Amino acid sequence: MTAAAPQDLPPAEGGAPGSHQRELVLRVMPMPADANGNGDIFGGWIMAQVDIAGAVLPTRIARGRIATVAVNQFIFKQPVSISDLLSFYATVIRVGNTSVTVHVEVYAERNPEDPEVVKVTEANLTYVAIDLEGKPRQIPPARR
Repeated sequence: MTAAAPQDLPPAEGGAPGSHQRELVLRVMPMPADANGNGDIFGGWIMAQVDIAGAVLPTRIARGRIATVAVNQFIFKQPVSISDLLSFYATVIRVGNTSVTVHVEVYAERNPEDPEVVKVTEANLTYVAIDLEGKPRQIPPARR
């Protein structure tokens, strides 16, 4: 197994839902249809998966509908290949009156014969709680 810097190692799993600790929120394996002509996974596909993963904790906190309002930062650290097993970890970094900001880290598990885990992407996204009409609403006080 290749040595990695401590900040690039997958985090330990977090606490109970709503604890604002780092949690494994999604695990997925990209398929050939998700790749470009060079065999690398499209960045847009990864961004969509990060948005899905990033929404898990804010949905719990908001106890209802949310919408992505900002992608504050998105860093592609390494390419992702077909059959990499991707693990998405989310950490709530801020809860406001109507919004939740989340940090998502993506790790790829690759080379099954000689396993290697590497951080491939990280991002900060902000979601806003919305009502049935799509207008911002307050996050329940107990969740802030």
